[in-house]
Amino acid sequence: MDFQMERYSRQMLFKPIGPEGQKEIGKKHALIVGVGALGTHTSELLARAGVRKLTLIDRDYVDMSNLQRQHLFTEKDVKGQWPKAEAAKERLKSINSQVEVEGIVAQADAVLLEGLIEDVDLLVDGTDNFETRFLMNDLAQKYKIPYVFGSCVGSFGMTFTIVPGQTPCLQCLIKKLPMQGQTCDTVGIIAPAVQMVTAHQGAEALKILSGNMDAVRKTYVSFDLWENEYLSLKAGALKESGCLSCGESPEYPFLQSDQEMKVAVLCGRDTVQIRHAYNGDLPLKQLVDQWRSAGLAVGGNPFLISVEKDGTKAVFFKDGRALIHGTKDVNEARKIYHSLVG
Repeated sequence: MDFQMERYSRQMLFKPIGPEGQKEIGKKHALIVGVGALGTHTSELLARAGVRKLTLIDRDYVDMSNLQRQHLFTEKDVKGQWPKAEAAKERLKSINSQVEVEGIVAQADAVLLEGLIEDVDLLVDGTDNFETRFLMNDLAQKYKIPYVFGSCVGSFGMTFTIVPGQTPCLQCLIKKLPMQGQTCDTVGIIAPAVQMVTAHQGAEALKILSGNMDAVRKTYVSFDLWENEYLSLKAGALKESGCLSCGESPEYPFLQSDQEMKVAVLCGRDTVQIRHAYNGDLPLKQLVDQWRSAGLAVGGNPFLISVEKDGTKAVFFKDGRALIHGTKDVNEARKIYHSLVG
């Protein structure tokens, strides 16, 4: 056995993978959007498993609050304010030099993702907001690429494997199942919740990449580790024939330029305006309760709600618009918006 195959010997001893499955893994390319808690765990797992290529996309840099749960990063990365995608890339290359790792420091929008999708075999969710997840969902459906969805906050997590043409997509799922609107910045998170989600994501990724599609889980899974709750729900019946993302006449709405989140710097003011891409109003009452529970200063009137976090003021309107005061940096404004809304 040569050096590289010896490296994966224990994985190949697992009969569902075996030598043939390992060869398949070694041919595959996984695209991971978001290199935070979920993304660092799953990218390390896939690098150690011997995937051919990993592409990592993240717009943010490493800060001290990340180290509690985000693998791959160190205090040195914090001091240097290293972009997450680049810091993860260097760490993964030191773990397995045979894996090609591409780190992209950018906002994951439709133009960027569609330009990368040509030889991608798997999409893995490492993001922290549903805006990007809906985009990934449409990308998966349009290009027929499996998408492993995952999300966690507090002690709660959920995951589902979306196989185009077979399973409901994320749009179908979110209409029928309660999705948490909380964020790590408002209610916190414990590392075991991350590890539970990525254990599910990692197992599903190995099934897909090794060619074991019959073993892919058909259920939506959610859990609360603190409350000792675990739910596994058959999701096949949730698929909608009229869904614009995966139905009989798909339009892939989140890949359309007019459906992107609208971000604009207001002239003459240290303020960025953000308008979300999805239809409908923001659940302001629910958000206010979460912000107050997190100890944030919340005010407002019948027309708008204001919230202050880390010295930054954000104002939310009923129609979904938000003004992020104190910055002209659109990426920073997006980060603040998603930290409050999810």
